[in-house]
Amino acid sequence: MSKTDMAPPALGPDVALFLDFDGTLTPLQDDPDAVFLPDGMDRVILELAEQLKGALAVLSGRDLTDLSRRVPEGLWRFGNHGLRSAEPGEAPDEKIAEAPAGLVSAIRQSVSAHEGVRLEIKGPVLAIHYRAAPDKGDELKAELTEVLLGFDDYSLQSGKMVLEAKPKGANKGICLERAMSLKDFEGRVPVMIGDDRTDEDAFAMAGKLGGWSVKVGEGQTCADYRLSGHHDVIAYLKRELG
Repeated sequence: MSKTDMAPPALGPDVALFLDFDGTLTPLQDDPDAVFLPDGMDRVILELAEQLKGALAVLSGRDLTDLSRRVPEGLWRFGNHGLRSAEPGEAPDEKIAEAPAGLVSAIRQSVSAHEGVRLEIKGPVLAIHYRAAPDKGDELKAELTEVLLGFDDYSLQSGKMVLEAKPKGANKGICLERAMSLKDFEGRVPVMIGDDRTDEDAFAMAGKLGGWSVKVGEGQTCADYRLSGHHDVIAYLKRELG
């Protein structure tokens, strides 16, 4: 058995814990607007954050304002792949950068030709969801790659039934590295738990900074350990509360 197939070790008191949202704390659903924390998980992660002296953050590709409606405001929240953040007790700043109008228009035109595909505008990040049209992935990727040739600051990243056009600074690894210089996280051991390709950058950064990571679900990964699904993540976090 490789290390990646093993369940993660206990969280030490010196850990800084970063948690993805969709597919990690919650099940994936066709409609992202229908996703909320399972009953009782607000309390679990708030108590775990207190146990870690505030060194717990939800790090998500969701827009920060949207994320803040779904997780407790008493937590650190990093949204938009790290482009936006809010500290515990802080409401999201409503001033947000926007994606170039020409890029939005071009992607909207591409998406409109595919039934079951929808565009979600998350400030500067554009998410193209095709869970309701799973056979469209390759075609969409080719079309969007062509569109982005005209926008040097943007790149395309694949996720689970989603393609995201992101500015280069939108990267969970960069976000984790910056977070580790904040007072609540400084000097701790970074641990990242996530399920998607967008989490791989944070897995790698956690390792680079002397920490470790957990992949949720199947698939190749650079993470150190693995849990099979969000139910196992929830059970693991509850155990850590003792």
